[in-house]
Amino acid sequence: MSRKDSRGMFANVLGQLEQPSAAPSVKPTSSPHLLKVAAGVRQIQEKGEALDRLLKDGDQVVDVDPVEVAPSSIPDRFDGAYDDAAIEEIAASIRERGQIVPGLIRPFKGGGAPYQIVFGRRRLAAVKMLGLKFRAIVRDLSDEEAIIFQGEENANRNDLSFIEKCAFALSQEQAGYRRDVICASLATGKSHISEMLRIATAIPRDVLVQIGPSPEIGRRRWIDFADAFAASQDGADRIRQSLGQDRHGGPKDRFAVALSALKSEPGPASSLKAATEIRANGFLLATVSHAKSGSKISFNKAVAPSFIDFLNDRMESLHSEFVQSTQRNSKG
Repeated sequence: MSRKDSRGMFANVLGQLEQPSAAPSVKPTSSPHLLKVAAGVRQIQEKGEALDRLLKDGDQVVDVDPVEVAPSSIPDRFDGAYDDAAIEEIAASIRERGQIVPGLIRPFKGGGAPYQIVFGRRRLAAVKMLGLKFRAIVRDLSDEEAIIFQGEENANRNDLSFIEKCAFALSQEQAGYRRDVICASLATGKSHISEMLRIATAIPRDVLVQIGPSPEIGRRRWIDFADAFAASQDGADRIRQSLGQDRHGGPKDRFAVALSALKSEPGPASSLKAATEIRANGFLLATVSHAKSGSKISFNKAVAPSFIDFLNDRMESLHSEFVQSTQRNSKG
């Protein structure tokens, strides 16, 4: 079957799913809403290759209850990608026009559900939010076939960022998938996969999640980031502290803030060890902080100045007592 014929079959299936009523022809419009709808249709047509391959083999579209579909064991997006706020736009589209593009599921054993999602996770989350059935193609797939379909569908999406693809590759490797399977799932070569794995391995996942998908940040800037992280002894702490203060920046801003934190010189506070408290009868007298330049005693403001004078007068005798005690201990 030619690609043209397979695309025609896909168009027929979409027509059956939507079941539109006959409508009179209309003139071209400049309406932003209609143009957005038209762009969505074009996107569906442009990225339908995976569905073409499934549909030409005779697979049928079925409706299943979302609770009957188990999640994938390999995440392809960062935490938060399936929050209600993140899928609200998809849910609004499905509410208005129905689920146009089916997902892909496979029979699943031992997971507490009869099916497992292969791709279409956000559509699944959206219909679950709306209380609707999930339209999907059912295909009996091996673990390797499923991960390749999952990766192919996501590789064609503009909203899956470079660093999410890196993390997806690492998750596959950690799960024991062969390098050729990882390459096929992301539609790229072994040298590129090796570079992606190096980046994802160099930066802890919790740090990546805190930074976020950063959709506008590409390969070269993430290489720069990974090198800066490797050169920093306390990179994770710096990033957590800097992003904890940056509450208003978007994904790109969060990357810039984190990179700036890695490349900045450590401030005076980073060279200090934990302060030691001096107490008497439960009352805080002073704190002792330690730095490379020496230690410093800071008295509580409630301490009487006369006590500080009293201590200062006896400092020489206290030091002598300390030296004598040290000498006795060294001899013993």
